[in-house]
Amino acid sequence: MYMMETKKMIVVVIGAFLNALAMNLFLIPANIYASGFTGLAQLLSRLVGSFAPFNISTGILLFILNIPVTIIAWRKVGKSFTFYSFLSVILMSVFLEMIPIVHVSPDILLNAVFGGVIAAVGVGITLKYGASTGGMDIIAMLLSRMKDRPVGTYLFALNGIIIVTAGYIYGPEKALYTIVTLYTSTRVIDAIHTRHEKLTVMIITKKADELKQAIHSKLVRGITSLPAKGGFTNENKEMLMIVITRYELYELEKVIQQTDSQAFTNIVETAHVFGMFRKD
Repeated sequence: MYMMETKKMIVVVIGAFLNALAMNLFLIPANIYASGFTGLAQLLSRLVGSFAPFNISTGILLFILNIPVTIIAWRKVGKSFTFYSFLSVILMSVFLEMIPIVHVSPDILLNAVFGGVIAAVGVGITLKYGASTGGMDIIAMLLSRMKDRPVGTYLFALNGIIIVTAGYIYGPEKALYTIVTLYTSTRVIDAIHTRHEKLTVMIITKKADELKQAIHSKLVRGITSLPAKGGFTNENKEMLMIVITRYELYELEKVIQQTDSQAFTNIVETAHVFGMFRKD
């Protein structure tokens, strides 16, 4: 248990560091905007520096923007997920202040692509281990639960505001390169984690009762139990079917591994769910 939490902590630290690295070495020097609250903090920092007699760094603004979101997420999403997400935000804010802003390349396209890829690796591994980089990801998830629409729809809309604002104030070229960064990031995150908001998990196990009890202790999800038989061994088993969100995948995988490491698990994408599906 402690080993898994330590591993999760290390991944969150690495993810935050990669995000800060992408910002200070590629995106900020090229005036290209990241996705989510990071991009919003970056844009606000630039606006304050341009129109106010003082400056506020991207790292400090990122931390401030995430405070109200964290309070809401603590009540609505879950304490463990929120804790690691806010830890990721704090670490990224610290790394943004520590890592110097360096112009690695004068080529704006290279900055857009490499910044997007490095940031996406940080976000992807953080999501894979049951946390997030906070901010807009959590807001999109909460809106998705309320309206039962894909998280990607809300992320696209919220990021669209950043792109349009950046294009209007600083010219269409910045907006276009920001789109390149967002597209690159999305593709890499999809490859590392999953682009699907809902997933159907089918678990074939000999320890069905123990596994159901263990899953219910961690997740508030309904489980359908079906009889199953091994095609080669003819052993009687059970298949447990459960629909989850992508944010619950890490916890479910951990529960299965701890309860029945020999269980056969198949995870498939779910386009839509009708009937009772817990959203709160």
